[in-house]
Amino acid sequence: MTVARVVHTADRTLTGRQLASLLTPPAEGRFGYRELARAVREALLDGRVALRLRLPAERELATVLAVSRTTVTGAYDLLRESGYAHSRRGAGTWTALPEGQAPTPLGAFHDVTGATIDLALAAPEAPAAELSAALASAAAELPRYAGTQGYHPYGLPALRAAVAARYTARGLPTLPEQILVTTGAQQALSLALTLLGRAGDRVLAENPSYTNALDAMRGRMLRITPVPVTESGWDTGLVDAALRQTAPRLAYLIPDFHNPTGHLMPQEQRRDLARSARATGTWLVVDETLTDIALDVPAPPPFAAAAAGGDSEQIVSVGSLSKSCWGGLRVGWVRASSRVVTELARVRITADLSGSVLDQLVAVALMDRLDAILPKRLAELRLRRDALASALARHVPEWRWTVPPGGMCLWIDLGRPGASNLAARGLRHGVRVEGGARFGVDPGTHEHRLRIPFTLPEDVYEPAAERLAAALDGAPGRFADPALPDWVA
Repeated sequence: MTVARVVHTADRTLTGRQLASLLTPPAEGRFGYRELARAVREALLDGRVALRLRLPAERELATVLAVSRTTVTGAYDLLRESGYAHSRRGAGTWTALPEGQAPTPLGAFHDVTGATIDLALAAPEAPAAELSAALASAAAELPRYAGTQGYHPYGLPALRAAVAARYTARGLPTLPEQILVTTGAQQALSLALTLLGRAGDRVLAENPSYTNALDAMRGRMLRITPVPVTESGWDTGLVDAALRQTAPRLAYLIPDFHNPTGHLMPQEQRRDLARSARATGTWLVVDETLTDIALDVPAPPPFAAAAAGGDSEQIVSVGSLSKSCWGGLRVGWVRASSRVVTELARVRITADLSGSVLDQLVAVALMDRLDAILPKRLAELRLRRDALASALARHVPEWRWTVPPGGMCLWIDLGRPGASNLAARGLRHGVRVEGGARFGVDPGTHEHRLRIPFTLPEDVYEPAAERLAAALDGAPGRFADPALPDWVA
């Protein structure tokens, strides 16, 4: 099965000031034409500057950077010669990538076996004792439902009430009628994209972003407008400009411990983005699956709680128990207006009619125990994060990262492109990692990045880092090339 290639229409323009704010200046402080070309290329590969974006006019950029127009002309010429830009007579210069770049394909799934360490899945194991207790509780409740038909398209009333109560306790008053229970957060997102978008519609997405969400957008032939999430987080001005210039039908955001960078969006930015989206009529689909994984800061309130008045009417929030409890449970939800929940339920019926009653009863019991589960889970993840960081610092000291305040991953800067090649070599050394390109809106970007989760036991990371170092040095592989899944979570 071939996924249709999404074509991004190039109708967005960067101003000189916007581009200048995204460029890393040279050490000597003033751009020459080679340094300027290098800075634009690096910003493009890092996802700070999107593909098919019109660059500022030469005179405008020269004024902003306080360089001669000849310098900008020379830089644009170098970018065109190397394939990172192209020009159209009378239309300006547009960002591009050299020929031959292609998206990373999704391979067939095989269970991971043998001696390979899998560092591609950001998913911890279940809390064993609490899961056993929840199963016992669900088994006791199941006879009450066994005499019914078993279909609950909106979700079990008890689970809808429990999820609504948790939103209310976190600062966003919510009724059970505003909750739709889904088969995981991925189904929740897919339903939202199906209801709110049509083939050819624009959707704004962070760059980088969660790869399975991007694949869902591509599969529905939505046109993705990327906005960068950089070392310093979100640039509200750039997001606002993207909303005004393209007026996307919807926008997908991960404001809580962003996957993969780990950033937490400040409350003021949330209010600004909700206001901007309301002004352009853009639906906000907010992924809050990592909200509870607050390692160094308090857990943030729901995104919609930051929106003022009518600004929250077009916000659809997505959550699940996959990160806080266990991905094997496959229980997620949507929080929206009761009208939107009804429309989503109609779409959901065509997919799977309803979720498992048994799984939802287990979820109800886990929700009751969540305040006991989370402190232990967070303490465990802090230790694992420290173990991963320490092992990497010993074996690959040239790599850099920012310790995230929450979430489950380190977003590693290798210092140079080559993550895809390193991932391929890593398999031969018995470690599976995912290169940053899988998280980019456009193929070929984020090639100097790796996403490495810290969800495995602490003692795994020392041998994992050792194997990565061997793969980086080009040492002969010690493992046969295993048949591993080309997917992430």
